[in-house]
Amino acid sequence: MKKWLLPILMLLPSLALAGDKLDTGDTAWMMMSSALVLLMTPAGLALFYGGMTRTKNILNTYAMVFGAFVVAILVWVIAGYSIAFGTATGSMNNIMGGFSNVFLDGIKWSDLSGTYPTYVFIFFQATFAAITVAIASGSVIERMKYSTWLIFAAIWVVVVYAPVTHMVWGGGYLMQIGALDFAGGTVVHMNGGLAGLVLAYMVGKRKGYPKIAMKPMSVMLTALGAALLWFGWYGFNAGSAFGANAIAGLAALTTTIATAAAAVTWIIIEWVIYRKPTLLGAASGVVAGLVAITPAAGFVGVGGAMIIGVIGSFVGHFGVATLKKKFGYDDSLDAFGIHFLVGLWGAIATGIFALNDKDLLWDGPLKATGDRMGQILVQVESAAVVAIYTLIGTVIVYFVASIITGGGRVDEETEITGLDETIHGERALNL
Repeated sequence: MKKWLLPILMLLPSLALAGDKLDTGDTAWMMMSSALVLLMTPAGLALFYGGMTRTKNILNTYAMVFGAFVVAILVWVIAGYSIAFGTATGSMNNIMGGFSNVFLDGIKWSDLSGTYPTYVFIFFQATFAAITVAIASGSVIERMKYSTWLIFAAIWVVVVYAPVTHMVWGGGYLMQIGALDFAGGTVVHMNGGLAGLVLAYMVGKRKGYPKIAMKPMSVMLTALGAALLWFGWYGFNAGSAFGANAIAGLAALTTTIATAAAAVTWIIIEWVIYRKPTLLGAASGVVAGLVAITPAAGFVGVGGAMIIGVIGSFVGHFGVATLKKKFGYDDSLDAFGIHFLVGLWGAIATGIFALNDKDLLWDGPLKATGDRMGQILVQVESAAVVAIYTLIGTVIVYFVASIITGGGRVDEETEITGLDETIHGERALNL
């Protein structure tokens, strides 16, 4: 063989791939990010919620999260993805995508979304849909029928979650006006948290609330759940850079800083007010920080992340300790206070603290003209549109689900005995 021919032959595989957009590093990162977000729901959120529940309902609480998760995954593949990321005709595309990809029709295993397979993108987004509806379960545990909940979860992902996703991320109205939501402040946290509050009002308060003390079964499980959520959140936020790149690194660091700042702030708040810094408070601070930074993670710098985390903790504590008592609603595990209120703060704070760097921003007032106030107003509009749509959609979906199952609430005897044994025929702990 000619000596000059060997180097050319060695280059042939590289030359063959030169026109291919697939990037193995991005693909590996997105697959790992999807797995991390998957871990957040049936492990992190389920333990976080389960630990705060009374002993007789801890297994049901876990089952509510787990059931919503698996149902949402299936519904996402059947229709949710198409509605969220498809393209409808005319003005309908402002609200929802089309139905051309129902059952993933028309999508091949070899298709790409940027630099990684479309199937990986579908997997990644499915985990977002699953955790969003699971968040709402925290508002109605210990009193909602399991059958009603599963039917609600299936319909809600299609009717509420998927259109909101389309409006913000799929080319719909809010994306067109330049609303910034890096990883789900409006799409996930405001959406799931407000749905939880609506359900709490419609299902009604737990028997004996708030006169009877309803102490958590295990604060240690809740703290472990918070730690797993924090770990999985790097897939949630850094994965939303859609590649192994510098923006993913930025999102990872801002997530860490905001979360730590929020946890420390919550500890200090409790120390000052109650003279006793609790582990439950520290775990709540962790989740508040994670929620607050989610819409801003890839848009803000270190200073902005710290401020977002600190204020997010104050907002979350206000929602949990003050607002709930003032209005008397029974949001069992504070999905509204932690997710909606803090998510709302994070969505608006994104406009306040976003770096004026065109490499970091979608199209919007700040990127186009440097108009920060215009961007803030867009953020407020985005939050308002999502809140109104979620409120109306959740009411309708709950009515439909409760009609199908003959009422959405368990009977009094079931509630008093506990949902673990009466619904599932099991106990979380056989001691």
